[in-house]
Amino acid sequence: MLPLPALGRVASWTLGGRLLCARALASTAHGYGGAMQKGLVLGVYAKEKEAEAIQFTDAGDRFDQLVSGKLRDLLAISGPPLKTGKTRTFHGLHQDFPSVVVVGLGKKAAGVNDQENWNEGKENIRTAVAAGCRQVQDLEIPSVEVDPCGDAQAAAEGAVLGLYEYDELKQKKKTVVSAQPYGSDESQAWQKGVLFANGQNLARHLMETPANEMTPTKFAETIEKKLKSASSNTKVYIRPKSWIEEQGMGAFLSVAKGSDEPPVFLEIHYTGSSDASEPPLVFVGKGITFDSGGISIKASAGMDAMRADMGGAATICSAIVTAAALKVPLNIVGLAPLCENMPSGKANKPGDVVRAKNGKTIQVDNTDAEGRLVLADALCYAHTFNPKAILDAATLTGAMDMALGSSATGVFTNSTQLWNQLFEAGVDTGDRVWRMPLYEHYSKQVVDCQLADINNLGKYRSGGACTAAAFLKEFVTHSAWAHLDIAGVMSNKDEVPYLRKGMAGRPTRTLVEFLIRLSQGKQGV
Repeated sequence: MLPLPALGRVASWTLGGRLLCARALASTAHGYGGAMQKGLVLGVYAKEKEAEAIQFTDAGDRFDQLVSGKLRDLLAISGPPLKTGKTRTFHGLHQDFPSVVVVGLGKKAAGVNDQENWNEGKENIRTAVAAGCRQVQDLEIPSVEVDPCGDAQAAAEGAVLGLYEYDELKQKKKTVVSAQPYGSDESQAWQKGVLFANGQNLARHLMETPANEMTPTKFAETIEKKLKSASSNTKVYIRPKSWIEEQGMGAFLSVAKGSDEPPVFLEIHYTGSSDASEPPLVFVGKGITFDSGGISIKASAGMDAMRADMGGAATICSAIVTAAALKVPLNIVGLAPLCENMPSGKANKPGDVVRAKNGKTIQVDNTDAEGRLVLADALCYAHTFNPKAILDAATLTGAMDMALGSSATGVFTNSTQLWNQLFEAGVDTGDRVWRMPLYEHYSKQVVDCQLADINNLGKYRSGGACTAAAFLKEFVTHSAWAHLDIAGVMSNKDEVPYLRKGMAGRPTRTLVEFLIRLSQGKQGV
């Protein structure tokens, strides 16, 4: 065994003749002489063969040379090879970094996995960097430099997403850690990753905030502030109830009337194209800031999570804010009908009939199927912009959660080109999408209605996500439309390792990547 002085100041002990490295005490994080120091996260690849030497990333090799090979020696004797996303922490190797966290990156050759429909290498980087940065945060070190690991954007996403936790209403908060690339000339790619992750974190913030704090009005004001700070090429219209009434949005108003909280129709514009008259892409998001189910009230268990029933609005608005910050050369319009669904004496009753903006009447057989009502009017309004395409996102059905779980967003679309763009974007971001059917089979189940033109429930219990999409289809005449049901990806327990438990903000990054690809003309819509 090497003597400890040759290895640096390492928190360690021996067991069965093997040197083990412990997590540092928080006091170690402050370095020498009480000066505040930085943490460092470095990546190491999995061995292809047992006899292979340890293979660091380029940044890891440079640091190891800086400390005369001590990091390699320590890693070799401190335990078995690191698995993907696992960490090992060493202390005292370099005066600038009292704590160095080595993270497992998996196989160096990992790329697009056709079975998983994602880029495995990028996902491994996000997972590993997030784990390493959290280790630094646990040590209460306020700054960390991060190995770009061959993909600075993915590394930045892992760092910023992995460190985020909603604790704004707590007295005791986690250490705020600032992350920057270590020894990298990839600052542009890193900053792009930061913006992608900040966009998803904005959606997480909106979704996680309690409903008494994140009201329709507060939501609209938050997005207005974020969008205007992102770009000067923006306009925000916070439409009041009187405007909604003038537009004849009877379906939206029928949901809103059950609450004392006034409804808001949020309309945001980003003009990124050099041609301001170019047809925009229109995003529509369900904005139910709290969903009790109305008269068809939900079970009390888990109802608190319905503060995030505005996840559709949160993700589409956050994606537009991010696109504006990235200066994506597209014209984009975002529409978010915002209200609460509450069971007061004014609320919709099962069997009521309401009239949408396009004149179609809707029989409301279940007041907990309210998302499709507010989206119906918003989709009608979306057509007035002569858009090149319309995408809506909504935490719409529990049936989607049952179908796909948290693995992917379900996409219903009438455009194969639009689907291809979304699919390829999901492969790149790791926040996947999966195509679902828009068969006439489902449309027949919602238009077979006793009292009105269309029912807000399908005739049968099965295929609930599909009949909900078929309902929305009745309010779309555009040839390039996609409906994203994000109910299954609304929250995260432990499925996505680089996200902490809580509201997930998915699929914001996929929407941003989709916008970038569309602007680059990789495929049309």
